[in-house]
Amino acid sequence: MAGNSDKEWKVLFVCLGNICRSPIAEAVFRHAAEAAGLKAFVDSAGMIDYHTGKSPDRRAINTMKRHDIPMEHKARQITKEDFYKFDYIFGKDHQNMKDLERARPNDSTATIEMFGQYHTEKGINIRDPYYDDGSEGFELCYQQCCVCSQGFIEHLKDMMTSQQTTASSS
Repeated sequence: MAGNSDKEWKVLFVCLGNICRSPIAEAVFRHAAEAAGLKAFVDSAGMIDYHTGKSPDRRAINTMKRHDIPMEHKARQITKEDFYKFDYIFGKDHQNMKDLERARPNDSTATIEMFGQYHTEKGINIRDPYYDDGSEGFELCYQQCCVCSQGFIEHLKDMMTSQQTTASSS
C-alpha cells in the first residue's frame, strides 16, 4: 500500500465512563491495527468525568489479560480538542452518539460513528458490562470489539486502496 500507507490514523473510542467498553476497544483496536501493519494513534475517553484518573474496571483488565492484549489506560473525559485531533471518534451505543453529536463543535474535523457499524451485524450496541456481577459481559464486549476492529481495518484498507487507484489514474 504505497502512498497512503504512511498515514497514521488517529482513533478515539468513547463510552460513558471510560473504564469498560472504550478502554477495551482502544486496546483491541491498537493490537489489531498493529497486527495489520496500520499506523495508528489510539486513545479512549468518557462522556462524563466520574472515573477520571482511574484504571479500567478489574474485570476489563482480567478479560484483556486472558487474551494477551496489553491495556494501560487512565480514564479521562472527552475534550473539545479531541474533535479536531482525531480522524475517527467512535461511540459504543446510541446514547453515546447523541452525547457526542451534542458535544461536537460545528467545525469539528473528526468523523463520528458508532463502532457497531463495523460489526458483521451492522449497527449493534457494544455491550456495556459495568453493572454485571460477573465477567461474561466483558468477554462479549471484547468479542464485539474484535469483530468491529477487523471491520474498521478492512474499511481503512479499502479506502486507502481506492485513494491509490484514484491517484494513479490521474
